Amino acid sequence: MFKTNIIFKFLLRRFFSGVGIILLIICGIIYTVTFVERLPSNPDAISTITDAWVRLLEYIPMFLPLAVFMGTLLAMYNLTKSSEGIIISSAGMSPYQIARPFLFGAALLGIFATTVINPYFVSISTNKLTSHELQLVDDSIWIREETDSHFLTMASKNMHKDHKALVFSDAKIFIQDKNFKLLNRIEAESVTLTDSGLSASRATVWDTRGNNSTKKWDIQTKITPQTILDRYLQPNQISFWRLPKFIQKMISIGVPMRGHLVQFWTLLFLPLTMIAMTTLGIAFSQTRQRRNFNFGLKFSLGVITCFLMYFMINTFNALGATGALPPMLAIIAPPIIIIAAAGAFIEYFDTI
Repeated sequence: MFKTNIIFKFLLRRFFSGVGIILLIICGIIYTVTFVERLPSNPDAISTITDAWVRLLEYIPMFLPLAVFMGTLLAMYNLTKSSEGIIISSAGMSPYQIARPFLFGAALLGIFATTVINPYFVSISTNKLTSHELQLVDDSIWIREETDSHFLTMASKNMHKDHKALVFSDAKIFIQDKNFKLLNRIEAESVTLTDSGLSASRATVWDTRGNNSTKKWDIQTKITPQTILDRYLQPNQISFWRLPKFIQKMISIGVPMRGHLVQFWTLLFLPLTMIAMTTLGIAFSQTRQRRNFNFGLKFSLGVITCFLMYFMINTFNALGATGALPPMLAIIAPPIIIIAAAGAFIEYFDTI
């Protein structure tokens, strides 16, 4: 048991070192490209650095499976090149026993990405929210509220977050009575929504006679900034921890949530996807050669296969988002297929 624990920790360190090197390379490339791309649209370098960091966090769920696969290949290559893998195999450990630390490390990476990186990305990405990150209708943000005395409808072309408030630009507001007769029309360059209601420091207000006046305007509403964000946020802009409650709330009022369900199951089963890509990496790294391990060829074939797996995963995700498959099945099917195929190859290699 003591020797097993030593070997387990040794292989776990090798796995994290291999994945860490690949992650540093991929993150460095993506961060550099994003920094250069976003530099013209930001006022200074500090803002560009922050913007590029947020973009990098957004891309992590996309390239993390590839990084885990490539890191597994690199770790196994280093073990074979140094003959450490041969020594471990000679000690009586099967490929499945050697794979356990790798699978454990992959699961830890998936759990960390889901429970820590995703909430952190959501928290910093929504601090400077604009209409570009929202799901819009007719390129506008529409708000409608019904009360006991009137209907309120607002359309705005742009929006950004200011601390806990939302600020709408080029807003038009229509207030109607219960018979849909127009009571007031309000236009303002800037309208602020807080927990207490809508307000504008300078607005043009028309009454039922067509007379208008420019003045400070406000109205109490039950609409809050959080309800607006819940309505318009993309699935990847909602934290993993908030998704279950949010999905239940939206389903209870009849809002279709297939995209959010796909996002939730994707994050929940991300550790399984990491395990699948690690198993695939171990399958590609199987060899009985000590010094002539053709890493370049295996690495190239593995990357091509990994991209094919990525295409398959995206295809299943699209089927889940469109309702052709149940969202949960669309997410768990690809990693199970990958694990079954890779496991069968490892079993075949171990018995020949």
